[in-house]
Amino acid sequence: MTIKSPETFQNTEAFDDEIDLKELFLVLWNGKLVITLITGFAAVCAVLFALWLPNIYESKALLAPKDESGAGGLAGLAKQYGGLASLAGINIGGGGGESSKSMMAQQKIQSLDFFKRHLYEKIMLDLMAVDHWEATSGELVYDPDVFDVKNQTWVRDVSYPQQIKPSAQEAYKDFLELLTISEDEKTSLVTITIKHESPVVAQAWVALIIEAITEELRGTDVEEAQGSIEFLEQQRAQTSLVSLDEVFAQLIEEQTKTIMLANVSKDYVFTVIDPAVVPELESYPKRAVICILGALFGGMLGACLVLVRRYAFDKAIGADHGM
Repeated sequence: MTIKSPETFQNTEAFDDEIDLKELFLVLWNGKLVITLITGFAAVCAVLFALWLPNIYESKALLAPKDESGAGGLAGLAKQYGGLASLAGINIGGGGGESSKSMMAQQKIQSLDFFKRHLYEKIMLDLMAVDHWEATSGELVYDPDVFDVKNQTWVRDVSYPQQIKPSAQEAYKDFLELLTISEDEKTSLVTITIKHESPVVAQAWVALIIEAITEELRGTDVEEAQGSIEFLEQQRAQTSLVSLDEVFAQLIEEQTKTIMLANVSKDYVFTVIDPAVVPELESYPKRAVICILGALFGGMLGACLVLVRRYAFDKAIGADHGM
């Protein structure tokens, strides 16, 4: 009896592996027609699917939060006379972190309340009823099964809890899928992005959001400052101390400056570094990628089918012979 050395076993295994790989290649080569047909079919389906998908355009604006150091005079007074300032409703925060106007603006833009009050009625039709966008004419075509353009009425066939006219909550969910807000951690620059089938609508929505959030926070600050002035004037009228009278006068002056700056500043919350434009090229779908992935998937599927058919049948035949 001859005992084989370990090297002999290794050479035999390597030879067997080589035979297996060669056999595998021959199986795939013999099934090349099946693989080609399945790959071609998958590629055609991928092309048709890619062409069927509508173009999606992205419009974005790059914004820089306004420097809130202009409130330094008020902050200094508030810190010096903290109790009095807090009674007047004056915010003595440093303006950083989550209390900053930038963070507040970002959260408000993504809130249902902001959507209902500033966007719902203005964008609902372009949000919920669009069928497609005609690039040649630049016009949106609305789905006749959703909205009757001639009679200007909603005609959706929906069941409870949905309504014929989309509710603010339903429209809000769809709106969030088209909105993206991101902030660069290093620079604090904020990017607002809107995706839509119409590049014109995408740009208009970005501009509308910036305008609405600016007016929202401007109005809030002016209202708070006016309330603080009224309180301070009432307290000033009730005191006879000259020292307190001077303090009230300084606080009222700073609140008056807040109102003045809010009314004259165009970019009250953000400075627009790069405004939104109407994009010329679509962002989605990536049709070339879809076609390539479709062809690769078809090739892999075809190869798997050829191998399964070959070895499954061999195993079945072997089992029959064993019986």
